[in-house]
Amino acid sequence: MSSISLLVSPPQSCSYLENRKSQTAFVSPAFPLNNVLYSKLITHGFRRSGDDVYSPRCPECSECVSCRIPTAQFKLSRNQKRCLKKNKKTTVNVKAAVFKQQHYDLYMRYQQYKHPNSGMASSTADEFIDFLSSSWCKTCFIEFYIEDQLAAVAVVDFLDNALSAVYTFFEPKLSIYSLGVYAVLWQIEQAQQLGIDYVYLGFWIANCQKMAYKTQYQPLEGFINRRWEFIK
Repeated sequence: MSSISLLVSPPQSCSYLENRKSQTAFVSPAFPLNNVLYSKLITHGFRRSGDDVYSPRCPECSECVSCRIPTAQFKLSRNQKRCLKKNKKTTVNVKAAVFKQQHYDLYMRYQQYKHPNSGMASSTADEFIDFLSSSWCKTCFIEFYIEDQLAAVAVVDFLDNALSAVYTFFEPKLSIYSLGVYAVLWQIEQAQQLGIDYVYLGFWIANCQKMAYKTQYQPLEGFINRRWEFIK
């Protein structure tokens, strides 16, 4: 761990908080990564995007907090129980993380619904699969079906003692089913069944609405000042 080379990006405008500058530390592309090593890096606040592993290194800000759910202690809220009830007939298939046109088409409908003005709304097929899959990580595409229709896909990394929620996208016409929430609840239940201790949810940002929702899952731990502690 101490010999891994990191490359730090130049400062740029933050994607989450206005009037902030962000910097990111990346594991050198020349360094050979694997599932075992990433299982350790994620416990130190790192995250995967495609084959790249990174961590925020903003000199004047520390609001991006890596977070995880300790699965044995997780308690369902009332809203989460209602979500499970709405999805009692939803079926699940676990698939390899390989390109499927059906996944890509759903991803594009989701991006145009959720992020119409972002670059992701014009992603090519290659950009889609390069973003979500990895050549060295054990990743699965979890398909959720409602009445034989592909309703959502959750991209999940299966690590040594954790599941990591990479990304979830769903059919906009089926948003009433709260499929983003259901995908996380499925991962928690799957981890419990497998005896896995944690589900990682990426970064929690208290002052960013689209990233603050993660405290809905309790208890939640955050990697703060290089140690894990509970956040609410």
